[in-house]
Amino acid sequence: MLLLKIYTRCKTFIERKDGASGIEYAVIAAMVAVALAAFVTPISTQVTALMTTIQTAITR
Repeated sequence: MLLLKIYTRCKTFIERKDGASGIEYAVIAAMVAVALAAFVTPISTQVTALMTTIQTAITR
C-alpha cells in the first residue's frame, strides 16, 4: 500500500508541467553565476590596480 502511494506521487510529480519555467530560470541563473565566476579574477585585478593608482595620486 505504501509503495503504491509513493509510486503514484512520483508519477504525478514527473508528469507535472507547471514547474518547467522555474527550472528554466534556475538553469539561466546558474549559467549567469558561472559567467560571473569566470570574470571575477580579471575584474578584481583591474579594480585593485585602479585603486592603487588613485591612492598613489592622492598621497603625492
